[in-house]
Amino acid sequence: MSAFDYPQPGFHFLVLFEVLPQFPNDVRFQEVSGLSVDIEMETKAEGGEHRFSHNLPTRTKYGDVTMKRGKFLGSGVLHWARQAIDEFRFKPSNVLISLMNADHVPLYNWYLINAIPKRLEVSGINAGSNEIVVETLVLSYQYFKYYDPISVGLDLAAGLSASVDINIGL
Repeated sequence: MSAFDYPQPGFHFLVLFEVLPQFPNDVRFQEVSGLSVDIEMETKAEGGEHRFSHNLPTRTKYGDVTMKRGKFLGSGVLHWARQAIDEFRFKPSNVLISLMNADHVPLYNWYLINAIPKRLEVSGINAGSNEIVVETLVLSYQYFKYYDPISVGLDLAAGLSASVDINIGL
């Protein structure tokens, strides 16, 4: 059996922000959710035909991404988010989310373009529990580029161009 015979587990991943300064904990998230894209449709009636209408694609719409992690002391990502929230100074950042294999090699990559913080939340603090404080960061972004090595090979075989420009300034 090879790695192609099973779906990939989703517990080993990395998140990289193009934000400086960065701290070692800025790549550590316990959960990333909301990576989605929808195609908005416009309905057009068929002239003289009343049994159906045509649904035509108009544009894509990307959902907000939610990232959760334990609350750390010192974070360049948190500083970037606080600048946007406290001072209303938004500096869009590209974000790379990579699903890794057991050898820490990226299998799937989502490259978010021009992400900005939309919401920052801290979990409840409760003296009666022994839970860590969780920080939630919600990002809005323009779109994402999806990249995985197998798809690039298929695109090249089909004559499609596949390019991802990744420039992580670490």
